[in-house]
Parts: sequence; structure tokens; C-alpha cells
Amino acid sequence: MNWPLFLLGIVVIVFTSTNVLFTMVLPRRPFGIDRLTLTVNRLVLRVMNVLSHFAPTYEWKDAVLSVTGPFALVVQLFIWAAGLTLGFGLLITATHHSFGDGLLQALTSVFTVGAAHEGGVPVPSFDIPSGAIWVVIVALQIAYLPTLYGSFSRREALVALLESRAGLPAWGPEILIRHQLVGIIDTLPDLYAAWEAWAADVAESHTTYPVLLLFRSPEAWYSWVIGQLAVLDAAAIHLAVSPSSASSRSRLCLRMGFTLFDRIAVSLGWEVDPDPDPEGPIALTFEEYAEAIDKLASAGFPVERSAEESWPDFRGWRVNYESVAYRLADKLTAPPAPWSGPRYHLRGGPVLPRRPPQRHPGERPLRPHAVVGPPARRSNPSRRSRSQSHPS
Repeated sequence: MNWPLFLLGIVVIVFTSTNVLFTMVLPRRPFGIDRLTLTVNRLVLRVMNVLSHFAPTYEWKDAVLSVTGPFALVVQLFIWAAGLTLGFGLLITATHHSFGDGLLQALTSVFTVGAAHEGGVPVPSFDIPSGAIWVVIVALQIAYLPTLYGSFSRREALVALLESRAGLPAWGPEILIRHQLVGIIDTLPDLYAAWEAWAADVAESHTTYPVLLLFRSPEAWYSWVIGQLAVLDAAAIHLAVSPSSASSRSRLCLRMGFTLFDRIAVSLGWEVDPDPDPEGPIALTFEEYAEAIDKLASAGFPVERSAEESWPDFRGWRVNYESVAYRLADKLTAPPAPWSGPRYHLRGGPVLPRRPPQRHPGERPLRPHAVVGPPARRSNPSRRSRSQSHPS
């Protein structure tokens, strides 16, 4: 008996089995040994970003990146299979087998549920457990997928409903403008309440199962990150420019929203300031904010305070979530919406949503060819310019 190899095999098996347990069974934020899953996700995302580099449009890039989540699950399953094969291969080798025979016998035992390879001396005490453990892992994976799909489905349902309220891609000021134009400002408190509950659900599911971060929306220009950022910006603007009419639910929505971003950032190992300075700097400029407030006023939104007066309050809210939201949008290559930060893997600039024209009975205005317009062509000094297409 080769005891060093035997002990090494035990360590490999225990490590693999523990990682399986913490990833699929124990519902809590990854820490310690189960952070191996985060490493796998990070490597898979990096590979897919390289493959998507040559995509001519954002839609094609999104199509390439859409397989990142499923591919990460397959890679994780392969790593677990490799860990079990190596671990039991070392145990069999320790019983006076050659390493090649031991590894081959472990491989056949794992994937044929305990059957021993004919070319080596069977070791039933290792062959049968290896097959049994693999069967348990596959069963857990089968039960794991509906859990992921349920969380994904709940996340995307509210994101899809946001299209008519915020446009594509979603933008905070556009939410307030559209609600004013169609006379449904009274529904904003319900919107804030729904997104508060949504943020709590996503915070729990996406920190427990980080691979959900890699699953993209079914439509290219949908994004849960951009949707959440737009709702938070809308709530912050509402509180800043119309403090007397803003619902208290907007505050609750904001607090749960930046709590969501902070929890995801912590689960990914990012540094987060738990108490940022309300007067601290933000990436969004005052000029951009003032332009949005002018659009609100032009649409008839009840603006009680000017851009200069409301800017400190808006900045005090946005400093809580801007940096993490920008970093997450960049990491996941979210749609280039206004006020969502730069994208390292995209060549164009932000895309403004275009709202449908207001039409009334008896009027026959020309129907536009596209509800959402194409992005403006912008040059980038550090990269070659290339246009991005937009959904029609």
C-alpha cells in the first residue's frame, strides 16, 4: 500500500465531494472551498468574451455570450468528474496498480456505475463507491437545473415588463417621462414596490447560485442589470426633483436595489464601501443629469426643484450603487444603455431608447420603421470604430 498516494486520493475525493455539496445543496453565499465555482465561471466568461470579440454587432455578441451560463455548468460537471476519477485513480494505484491502470479503472467505474475495467485487477471497495458517488452527483445536477431555471424565470419576467415603461435599452429618466406622457404617474409606487421585492429575490438567488449571473436575457437588449439601474435612477430622480410627491416606496426600492448590487459584489470578492460619502464623486456628470431634467420638464413631469437644486440629493443616492452597477454591467457586457458606464468589450457608445410616437384616433402619422433607433456612430481613439445594430 502506497500511503502517500492513498491519502492524496482521499483529499481529492473529499475536496470534490465538498465542492459539489456546497455548490448544489447548501443554499448560501460561496465562501472557502466552494469559491472554486466562481473561478470556473470567471474563466468560462473570459473565454467567451474572447470568442465574442469578432462579432460584428451587439446582437451577435449577445448570441455568443448567451451560451456562457450553460457552458459553465457543463465545465463544472466535467471538473467534478475529473476530480472523482483522479481521486479514485490514486486510491486504486495505491493498491500496487500502475497509475495508468488505476486511472483507467477509476474512469470506467465512474462512468459505468461501478463496473471494473477488464485490463486491471478489480478493486470493488473503490470501484463501487466511485460509481455510486457519480450517480448522486448527476442526480443532484438534474434537481439543480429546475432551481436555476425558476430563479432565472422570476428574474426575467419583471425585466420584460419594463420594456414598455423604460424602452430598450432601459433608462431611468425614460421611465418617468413615459409615465408622464401616458398619464400613469400614480402607478410608480407599485413599480417601486415590485422592484424592491424583485431585488430581494435576485439578491438571494444570485449570491447562492453565482452561475445565474452568466445567464443572459432571452432578448439581446434586455438586461436585469440595466433594468435595475434604470429603476434606481428613476427613483433617485423622483426623490430629488419632486420630494413632496415621491412615494416612500421609492426609498425602499433604492435601499434594496443597492443592497442587491453590494451583496453580489461581495459574493464575487469585490471591495465595496458599505457607507459611501453622500457628497463623494460619481461618474455621471452634472451636464448629463441637467439634460435629463430638461427632458422631464419638457414632457410635463411635475418638477419641483431645478437640476442645480436636486443634484446633491440625486448624487447622494447614486453614489451608493453607481460603481458596482457600472462594474457589473461591464463584466457581463450588458447593453450599452445611457448612464450605465463604459464597456470594455464593446466598440460603440451608449444607445438612447426611442419611444413610439403619440397617436390618437383620426390621425394617421407615418409609422416609423424602427421603434428603437440605431445607435449613433462614435469614434473611439483606442479602438477601431464599428457600428452596432439595434432591434427593430
